[in-house]
Parts: sequence; structure tokens; C-alpha cells
Amino acid sequence: MGESRQELLSWINDLLQLNLTKVEQCGTGAPLCQIFDSIFMDLPMSKVKFNANAEYQYISNFKVLQACFLQRKIEKTIPVERLIKCKFQDNLEFLQWVKKFWDQYFPGGTYDPVARRKGQAVVAGAGAGANPSSASGRSSSVASRKPLGGSGSGAAGSTIAPRTRTPSIGVQLSQLQAENATLREHAEGLERERDFYFNKLREIEILIQAAADEDAALAESGELTENSDKQILIKQVQDILYSTEEGFEIPEQATTAGEEEETF
Repeated sequence: MGESRQELLSWINDLLQLNLTKVEQCGTGAPLCQIFDSIFMDLPMSKVKFNANAEYQYISNFKVLQACFLQRKIEKTIPVERLIKCKFQDNLEFLQWVKKFWDQYFPGGTYDPVARRKGQAVVAGAGAGANPSSASGRSSSVASRKPLGGSGSGAAGSTIAPRTRTPSIGVQLSQLQAENATLREHAEGLERERDFYFNKLREIEILIQAAADEDAALAESGELTENSDKQILIKQVQDILYSTEEGFEIPEQATTAGEEEETF
């Protein structure tokens, strides 16, 4: 289940330093554009109209968002025709998906939303259900916020420094999953290489053992003298095959095999 209306409004106002009071205000498209700008930092925010108050202006904002989705190959359909009607349920569902996407891909670090939108204010859309006086009050309050170094009077006009965010849990999880996949792929490659060389050595061992058995039979029949060049070579190869190093000794065979078989 996604976040509630209040949780989403609190998140988006904190992230973008806005004063939205209704989820329906996202139907203008402007807040959605800036959420994705906080992730990719390359949306043309100068083309985004934060003071949009007509559907054709909302559509213009959503064109910016659709271009971002196309460029980043985000396979999510934006229901523009429903969102621009500024209805609660449609905007709530889409904003819940946007929040999940943001949790997964937001890179962390510093983001100054006021500077990115050049101080543009957000007003309630025609379908957001806000009266003109309250919309104007919110616009004035938000517009009075300035980027770092700005000045103003009152709480709304005070300088608000951008927050420094640490990577979200979703981003950290994605990084760990990627590292785990890399390590697993490396381990599988080492196992394939180990099996390849083991099979080669096993084939050599079988050939050497067959040659040694053949020489032993010839030596018994007197057809082959001992310590021939061939026997010496076979012995040298066997010494290499069966040699061990400290820490890689062949384990001794258990002497209590009979006792273990009786244990149930």
C-alpha cells in the first residue's frame, strides 16, 4: 500500500520547498517535473510553468515530463488526460508511483529546488478546489522564498538552505544488489575456470596411469627394461600431479569408517 495523502504532501513540500495543500495540485505537472529533476538534475526547468492555471499550460508541463521519461527509458505511461483534470484519486495513485521511483533512484546529495525553478511560485490549479484568496496567499508565501544568499522578512521570507540528503534505502539496496550480482558472476567464472583445468588434469592423469600400467605389464614380461626414458617421464608427471603443498594436503582416509556405518 502506498503513502497516504498527508505523507506525500509532507514529502513533496519538504523536497521542493513548496506549500502544497492538496495532492490535486500535482495535476499542473510542475511539481512532478521537479521531483524528477531532483533525481536527474537535467530537466529544462525554465520550460516548466509553476504558475500554470489552465489545462493547456498543464499539458505543456507534462510534455517536459514525457520527454524525460522517453530520454531515460522509463516504462511508465503518464495518464496526462486524467491528471490535468486535477482529480484526487488519479493524482494520488500517480504520485504514489512517483514516490516509489524517487525512493529507488534519488542519488542523495544537495538539491536546491528554489534555485532550480528560479524562485517560481506554485499556485493551485483550477481543479484543485482552492479559493482565489488562499491560492494567492500560498503563492506569495512560496514566492518570497529565495535561494541561498537571498533575504526577506518574516518566516516565509527567510533564507532556507537546501538539505543534504543521504542515499535512500532503495538506492543503497540497489547498489548492494548490483555488487552482489558482480561478485556472484565473478565466483561463477572462477568455478568454470577451476572445472576446466581440473578436467584437463584428470584426462592427463588417466593417460599417464594407462601408460604406467602398460609399461608395468611389459616389464613383467621382460619386454621393457626398467628405468627407461618413458618410465622416468611418467614418474615425473605423476610426481607433479600428486604433489601437495602446505595447507592443501590431501585429507587422510577415515580409519573409523566401519564404526560410522553403524551409527544411525
